[in-house]
Amino acid sequence: MRSTLADDYQDVPRLVAVMAKDFPPGAATGRHTHPRAQLLYATAGLMVATTEGGTWAVPTGHALLIPPGVMHDVAMHGAVSMRTAYLAPEALTAAPPACRVLRVSPLLDATLVALAGEPTLYDLAGRGGHLAALVLDEIARAPDTPFALPLPRDPRLRRLCRALIDDPGLDGGIDAWAEDVGMSRRTLTRRFRTETGLSFGAWRRRVRLLAALTRQAQGGALHEVTAAVGYSSPRAFRAMVQRTMRATTPSS
Repeated sequence: MRSTLADDYQDVPRLVAVMAKDFPPGAATGRHTHPRAQLLYATAGLMVATTEGGTWAVPTGHALLIPPGVMHDVAMHGAVSMRTAYLAPEALTAAPPACRVLRVSPLLDATLVALAGEPTLYDLAGRGGHLAALVLDEIARAPDTPFALPLPRDPRLRRLCRALIDDPGLDGGIDAWAEDVGMSRRTLTRRFRTETGLSFGAWRRRVRLLAALTRQAQGGALHEVTAAVGYSSPRAFRAMVQRTMRATTPSS
């Protein structure tokens, strides 16, 4: 039977080592790190990973790419099934500079599941080797999604972000928040974009989207969830979701 201990996959002499594992609702991994890069794929359920640099929601059909050596904790919302691919440093053309939430293609999904069923020391020239090469190719092609919530470095902005994460329904207004943190509105918006890569408005929409995903995974009714994250109706919330998803969908 294949091991479900992450440590058993860090020194495997293969570029890609895949582990399958299930978690009950409410489980958490605790803070930890790996010497290899990690692709954390949710085949069922919702995972929320936390690092020093931000919060990352991983709903079903998505995966989180974690650079090697990054300390992280993963909480499970609902019953979670995952496939984790541990990637040797030489497997990637360049180590990812930060965590990324990727949309998993049907091919990547099937390949990860299939590779999890191969021996850990799969034949490099056989099916396992071909599957591993496909995994790496599909990771390189996978688009980013709006489920990443990077945090700014500035401690004043970080405190503001933590307050909004704790209560996504807060609606004090950007001018009042700028005054609270001791910045002008212009300085807040400029610094926020520089440090997170997102406008303050886009970041707030992501906070609400991630909070809604978490509450729904825990069994919350849609009208209760949308009210809790600051929207007057499910219709208004759905419009925000469509706007957020369009902003991160690559044009053809």
